[in-house]
Amino acid sequence: MTKIKLCGLTRLSDIEEANKLGIDYIGFVFSKKSKRYVNHQTAKEMKNALSHKTQAVGVFVDEPVENVAALLKDGIIDVAQLHGSEDDDYIINLKKHTNKPIIKAFRIENTCDFAYIEKCKADYVLLDSGAGSGETFNWDICRRVKRPFFLAGGLNVGNVEIAIRDIQPFAVDVSSGIETDGVKDYRKMTAFVDAVRKEKNYDE
Repeated sequence: MTKIKLCGLTRLSDIEEANKLGIDYIGFVFSKKSKRYVNHQTAKEMKNALSHKTQAVGVFVDEPVENVAALLKDGIIDVAQLHGSEDDDYIINLKKHTNKPIIKAFRIENTCDFAYIEKCKADYVLLDSGAGSGETFNWDICRRVKRPFFLAGGLNVGNVEIAIRDIQPFAVDVSSGIETDGVKDYRKMTAFVDAVRKEKNYDE
């Protein structure tokens, strides 16, 4: 079954809805440049309200290793997602501080170094069109990636079934596609999750 990540949650009410939906991952954005930024205290309060069945992912952009490791150690997040220029040296260094999973995000273009994506030291890779752009990209390019990957970038209830059917990602990651006027929309969250979980999207 394709796993589901709802990213950019900022309110306790977002967590309550995620709990009802029983999804696999939620995301907290710790980049201050993002409109979905949450501080550590807010993230802690939200994590305390999160179902133990759902993992919290922290999204970072070139954050010092020690800061990421501290959030993992304190249990505020369960997974680190790296969206900046972090390389294998950074990932190896972070792994010295934690045994928690690491996701490395890549902006997918025809000029991507797909050989590096395959051998990247992160536990998972995320294929995206850009940093929260809300735009899709040519999903056919994803066929070059043989390892399990998260798919992000412009996903919504109208296209997620096609994405799952065509390229079979390990997980789908959505943020702006479940928002209305920049705020998480619970009807859109529910519709997105329902679309992913339709029987035809399961591996029988």
